[in-house]
Amino acid sequence: MAKKDTNKYSKNANINPESHLSSILAILRMALMLIGIFGITFELFRENGWLSKLLGGIIDSTANMLLVVVALLGLWLLNRMLSSPNKSEAKKIGDMPMYAMMAVGVFYIYRIFTSGGF
Repeated sequence: MAKKDTNKYSKNANINPESHLSSILAILRMALMLIGIFGITFELFRENGWLSKLLGGIIDSTANMLLVVVALLGLWLLNRMLSSPNKSEAKKIGDMPMYAMMAVGVFYIYRIFTSGGF
């Protein structure tokens, strides 16, 4: 009969916790992403914002409505090309939306400091 390990957490004894610097950088990345999400949301839903302009432009003609379908098909194909066929492995391209949102957050922080608002 095999000897039973009494301490089931002993295999985790050599795992080191994250450093303070990596925790601070993670908080900074999260803050930049949240600022980016807030900025885009503000631009979408304000009066005469992006959403009202987009919907007004789509409804203008039937050709624009057809272009929306083609654009959605293109986005679906792009997603199929960039996503990993094997669910157990992660591609580095999956981090791109995070970095893009962080860049948007940096843009809105710059805009706040230079103009005083969004």
